[in-house]
Amino acid sequence: MRILLSNDDGYFAPGLAALARTLAPLADITVVAPERDRSGASNSLTLDRPLMLRQEPGGFYYVNGTPTDCVHLAVTGMLDHLPDMVISGINHGANMGDDTIYSGTVAAATEGYLLGVPSIAVSLANHSAQHFDTAARVVVELVQRIQAQPPTEPMLLNVNVPDRAWADLGGIRVTRLGKRHKAEPVVKTTNPRGQTVYWVGASGGAQDAGEGTDFHAIANGFVSITPLQMDLTRFSQMDSVSVWLNP
Repeated sequence: MRILLSNDDGYFAPGLAALARTLAPLADITVVAPERDRSGASNSLTLDRPLMLRQEPGGFYYVNGTPTDCVHLAVTGMLDHLPDMVISGINHGANMGDDTIYSGTVAAATEGYLLGVPSIAVSLANHSAQHFDTAARVVVELVQRIQAQPPTEPMLLNVNVPDRAWADLGGIRVTRLGKRHKAEPVVKTTNPRGQTVYWVGASGGAQDAGEGTDFHAIANGFVSITPLQMDLTRFSQMDSVSVWLNP
């Protein structure tokens, strides 16, 4: 089995190293990750300049681009064979609810999915993440399940893992995305040169965190697995928009 690993925290991130180390006995691993932290890069592709692929002494490849760039470059140009899976992570912090729209971790997995490869985004749900080994073990179990029962169509899974020891997990729940309140306002400040600058505000708290959501699963100590799709069409509004345009 051949697995392509990427992330949005950069090729030096401890979560990526833990994932590569844990999966190495199961598969032929190739790592292609951004050269620096690209959290929040979403699905952006670099189209205004060339990308450069370099390799660090430990064997990981890194790219001067986004998480999506990394997977796109690897799958469409670098690798001799299509990988059997793309796995992105382990992210430093959760990617739940609306986070998935902005997340570079989810975006890297999404690019694999769009290129026809079963893909997983995995995040440790704590910004002061400790138990990368737990999240890596969750991924190992998913990979083994996919090996034993290959999906019949490309699959995109968003996985969030509580930051706790393996023995303290409550189990696994298949969830839907919750929803956050709107983000906090930008923070206006002044840099050392006296110029006004703005920091993007913090994410909003959970608004829809009821039973069945990713937020609820994590809050109760369960691994959250959410199948994602890329069709953004809001089918329920097609008729009303048609009437609005053709009164």
